[in-house]
Amino acid sequence: MTAPLIDPFARAITYLRVSVTDRCDFRCVYCMSENMTFLPKKELLTLEELDRLCSTFIGLGVEKLRITGGEPLVRRGIMTFFDAMSRHLGTGALKELTLTTNGSQLSRFAQDLANAGVRRVNISLDTLDEQKFADITRWGRLKQVIDGIDAAQKAGLRVKINTVALKGINDAELFDLTDWCASRDMDLTFIEVMPMGDIGNEDRLDQYWSLKDLRGQLETRYTVTDLAERSGGPARYVRLEETGQKVGLITPLSHNFCESCNRVRITCTGEIFTCLGQEGKADLRSPLRDHPADDAPLTNAIRAAIGTKPKGHDFDYSRQDVAGQMSRHMSHTGG
Repeated sequence: MTAPLIDPFARAITYLRVSVTDRCDFRCVYCMSENMTFLPKKELLTLEELDRLCSTFIGLGVEKLRITGGEPLVRRGIMTFFDAMSRHLGTGALKELTLTTNGSQLSRFAQDLANAGVRRVNISLDTLDEQKFADITRWGRLKQVIDGIDAAQKAGLRVKINTVALKGINDAELFDLTDWCASRDMDLTFIEVMPMGDIGNEDRLDQYWSLKDLRGQLETRYTVTDLAERSGGPARYVRLEETGQKVGLITPLSHNFCESCNRVRITCTGEIFTCLGQEGKADLRSPLRDHPADDAPLTNAIRAAIGTKPKGHDFDYSRQDVAGQMSRHMSHTGG
């Protein structure tokens, strides 16, 4: 029952991303519709159920746990969950507990997260222009996020900025973003926009900025050196020699990273998606709720789901059409 999780392609599953809510205080244009219909709360896993589910995965060899959403920090009582997960850091079974956030709530929670054993956070930030930020997030305020970054660094958290590369929107800010992160000693990762959710294919093609092109622009100013380092996620890293900073490139479209995929995603309703870019899923909520005193059915369901993990996704923009588009929004699966 405690044998590690190995998928059909001999990849060990050691990284779990768990969405704790589909709700968010922003409405980013590439992630959500402006008028989202959110799930009834009774469909969401309780914090106690999330604890039991994550603990089961940790018992099966998961060493890295990333909490996502929506915006995870808008979930009521979320710090009780982080505090509960910290016990696995204490035993050494869990090597890292972290989260991806839009930064809006970090002024409130950064120190509590550090106290719970979180050592680094990924903050989504696509522009340093206040008006563009308002346009991209629809409901967000840039100052709120900057204040959150300040609070995170004050609490001793290592900050990585995640930037979705958006042609015609933030491509002119490439060097501003890079220099700003360097000045604050923050790592920076660029992500190609992915076809998630029904927001319009034409917009996706217009927004798509290949990171091959982005890297080429970086090379006009910096000496760019490839790094062998991997963080357990999909990013490939380079170092900009002039600043010494590390820049990540997540390239699901121009260069997929599926051969080394070691992760699965759990939605806030207890569905497991073994690939971000495939519709295949399995239900873990039923075995969790139907057998409150017996983890064996849940463990069996997890193993069965891992046994269906595909070799890779089918995202493709190369024919000036969006192939492999997912019907679900990114906020449903977890960022």
